[in-house]
Amino acid sequence: MPSSPRSAARSATSSRRLLVLARVGFVANGVVHILLGTIVLAVAFGGGGQPDQAGAFEALASAPFGAVALWACAIGLWALGLWRALQALASRGSDTGDRLKSAASNGGQAIAYFAVGGVAASVALGARPQSEQNAQSASGSVLALPGGQVLLGIVAAVIGAIGIAFVVMGLRRSFRKKVTTPRGSAGTAFVALGAIGYVAKGIALATVGVLIMTAAVTVDPSAAGGLDGAVSALLAAPAGRWIGAAVGIGFIAYGIFTVIRARYARIDG
Repeated sequence: MPSSPRSAARSATSSRRLLVLARVGFVANGVVHILLGTIVLAVAFGGGGQPDQAGAFEALASAPFGAVALWACAIGLWALGLWRALQALASRGSDTGDRLKSAASNGGQAIAYFAVGGVAASVALGARPQSEQNAQSASGSVLALPGGQVLLGIVAAVIGAIGIAFVVMGLRRSFRKKVTTPRGSAGTAFVALGAIGYVAKGIALATVGVLIMTAAVTVDPSAAGGLDGAVSALLAAPAGRWIGAAVGIGFIAYGIFTVIRARYARIDG
């Protein structure tokens, strides 16, 4: 008797090769956030750089063997996206609500990892993606649809909610459910890095949500922006340089946490 899609997905998530590649994906994601945090810090104190994933990948491309590193990042992130997609199909949970919540969370993360992996591949092929221009173009396309203003507002609310969820996870340290925390001082430092990183990333995502909501309310796609737009908005706030620096340090902390998470993440199906 053929297995169901859910059981097949559960079996696939235990593939040794996929799990190894998924852990590589965690390392790649961590490297991206470390580079991103470094760029944000530089921009906060008057330096140059594009403070988003594309800018991080361009910085990586300029390093020795940069093209190889970019393709390794792309493959690892796609593998991590595939693993998350399979987790969404497996939809574990004690009841229907829990399964739907798990499927939505894993599905959203899968899309994000596939997208960031695509950015890495694009940069490896010589493209120079501009996230703010992409965000404005996408917002304009949505606004042109029937009911586009409402739809864009929903997108903004979802991104903002994800940002708030990251902040809450950081403050409550609930991300510990997803990892095996080392013992002793190493575990304390690991959790501290995660807490700082989750809060910083949440602030950035929530700011992106606010920018897109502004575009929806004003019906002005030029008000939208990606991570680079969010960083610019934070830097424009009172004491913006220090807010930007704090977010940059937070991204670096999140990146280090994610690299270490490659070893301690609970991804054994």
